[in-house]
Amino acid sequence: MTFGARLKEWARAIRQDVLALYIAARDPRVPWYVKAAAMAIAAYALSPIDLIPDFIPVLGYLDEVIILPVALALVIRMIPEPLMAEFREAARKRSERPVSRMAAAAIIVLWIATAGLLLWVLWPAPAS
Repeated sequence: MTFGARLKEWARAIRQDVLALYIAARDPRVPWYVKAAAMAIAAYALSPIDLIPDFIPVLGYLDEVIILPVALALVIRMIPEPLMAEFREAARKRSERPVSRMAAAAIIVLWIATAGLLLWVLWPAPAS
């Protein structure tokens, strides 16, 4: 297996584990402190806001390459193996669902319209 293929497989596994942690955070069989940690990690992984901005050389990708996988591994160890296997299976099934590109486009248009409206409302008027 080439390095690129291994890297893609690793990224796919991380994405699936993030979804599994999101599912775990909503399951009543998981202790509250594990739910809190799982939700925090899933929210951070899915959030467009980074702890360390990506434009900072070398350090920018530190959270995606080191911090996030380590945090995932720690929380996954806190969840009993049979439950984690169940959550991973549920995540796999969810990831096989079709993706709606129209819904994604509608959300993007909504965000752009909201940003435009905010700029229009908040932009200072020219002095007379």
